[in-house]
Amino acid sequence: MNERLKNIEEKYNEITEELLKPEVISDIKKTMELSKEQAGLKEIYELYQEYKKVLNDIEGNKELVQDTELGEIAKEELKELEEKKEKMEKDFEVLLLPKDPNDGKNIIMEIRGAAGGDEGNIFAGDLIRMYSRYAEKQGWKMEVLTEEAGSSGGYSQIEVMIKGDSVYSKLKYESGAHRVQRVPETESQGRVHTSTATVLVMPEAEEFDYELDMNEIRVDITRSSGCGGQGVNTTDSAVRLTHIPTGIIVYSQTERSQIKNKEKGLKILKTRLYDYYSRQEEEKLGAERKSKIGTGDRSEKIRTYNYPQNRVTDHRIGFTTNSLDKVMDGAIEPIIEALITEDQRLKLEGKVE
Repeated sequence: MNERLKNIEEKYNEITEELLKPEVISDIKKTMELSKEQAGLKEIYELYQEYKKVLNDIEGNKELVQDTELGEIAKEELKELEEKKEKMEKDFEVLLLPKDPNDGKNIIMEIRGAAGGDEGNIFAGDLIRMYSRYAEKQGWKMEVLTEEAGSSGGYSQIEVMIKGDSVYSKLKYESGAHRVQRVPETESQGRVHTSTATVLVMPEAEEFDYELDMNEIRVDITRSSGCGGQGVNTTDSAVRLTHIPTGIIVYSQTERSQIKNKEKGLKILKTRLYDYYSRQEEEKLGAERKSKIGTGDRSEKIRTYNYPQNRVTDHRIGFTTNSLDKVMDGAIEPIIEALITEDQRLKLEGKVE
């Protein structure tokens, strides 16, 4: 462990020196790459500096233990320092685990009403409100990119951008099928129905992650539809982008301006393609998700929201909380922390790459 920490310290200092070189300062791409790499090392680097100080203090207190005047104080401080050292070493175990390169990124989240017709769409609306309130608690910003309202409320599909500090690291486990059990408002006999909405979380493709080839993209301009407002509905402002090699289609119509819709559409398409090719690369290298947690597949049923019993259960880790009302109001941090803890445990045991 000490050898790895020394290597990280050296690498951090090397990057600091590189970032001061004129030829690097003038190269925006290189500066961004180095700054990103250094940011990924910063937490371990700073903890290691503190760790070295603790080791020095331990040695100093060992020498003072025999002192007639300061011996007892030194013994007490030594005990505290040893406990601090032990805790830091456990922290290093987690920090030195393989990093997901996307953890620090913003995300694009897509939610669709699935099984259950109107009730699935309504639940998709409940989920986007839940994530919106959670984002607000985290100090993140959410922006709607595309939306298709359900005929009875909620959304048949909605895509949002969530920006903030390490959004992907917390929300990456949300991909999958979310199941709801409750009595729909349209149910006259009070029977509990089961419906689902699917969530897809994609790390935002940054400027140098993936470069779009506009020659591979067909752009179609159409008339907006849905609940976009009178001004939107009477202009040809909606944009449909088709990536010809993969067949991926993105439709953007939330803005009155055709140009803005195209910009939003390209942002979504770029992220979808980055996610698509990243998954293909993982499969090619045989690095498919080994964890029972994973980062989700749209068809995987990951969580059940049982309204009659006010209960939420995450099936991947057997986590249950009897506070569904609070969860739907954005209090999903306990579930997310439990997922992160389990993922770290599996990595420490070597069960996940």
